[in-house]
Amino acid sequence: MSGVLSGLLASASVLCLPSASMALSELQGNEKVAEQPAASPATPAPAAPKEPAAKEPTAKEPTAKEPTAKEPGAKQPAAPEATPSTAQPNLSNPKETNKITATDTKHAAIEVMYDITKAPEAVRKMREKLMEAASSGEPEKLRALLSEGADPTALALGSDNGDPIATIKSVSGDPDGIEVLAIMMDVLNAGFVHVNAGTPDDAYVWPYFAEKPLNTLTLREKVELLRIVTAGDYENMLDAGNYNFFRIGISPDGKWKFFTAGD
Repeated sequence: MSGVLSGLLASASVLCLPSASMALSELQGNEKVAEQPAASPATPAPAAPKEPAAKEPTAKEPTAKEPTAKEPGAKQPAAPEATPSTAQPNLSNPKETNKITATDTKHAAIEVMYDITKAPEAVRKMREKLMEAASSGEPEKLRALLSEGADPTALALGSDNGDPIATIKSVSGDPDGIEVLAIMMDVLNAGFVHVNAGTPDDAYVWPYFAEKPLNTLTLREKVELLRIVTAGDYENMLDAGNYNFFRIGISPDGKWKFFTAGD
């Protein structure tokens, strides 16, 4: 009985082995499957190069500013050359804007001279004698130079004292007549003009301001004038419309024609 049982158990063992073997292999297979590492995630394909984002338009950079006339260094077009013209009234001074009179028009073309050699010899000699007498400080030395007779030297000096030398001294700021002699020298050292040529009034006249409209004087000429008169005198002359200080005239033949003051 025991032998039959052993045989049955042995048969049963033989019959059961294949199933156990298969189960193990299946388990082992499952384990191997379990042991395999999990598939790594697919490496992503390299991304296509990213196109740069469209550049947003920036504010347009200012172009180099061309220099304007107000900026330093700006090249200006050359100004046309001024053509020489006759002196014009100074519009900044209302007193010099007075309407030019007929007398002004008559004197507009006068030639101012400084070179005494342009005057006749007789005129040059009389001028020299007058300056010598004036520089001496003695009014009496003028007496010998005065013209007499039918055409005496005109002394329109405001008052006639009967004696020509006394008349000359009467317009001086000092009793001895020194001031008026100094004025005579200043007048004779100024520029001069030749007026009324070929007429009985033909004369060489000092200073030329006596024959030129004051509203046409250049700056240089104003400086010359203010060596003879004060600035206040000049303003008064502009009001009056003409030079009204001392003037001296010598005829072409060398006679002392006049010594006058006023209008």
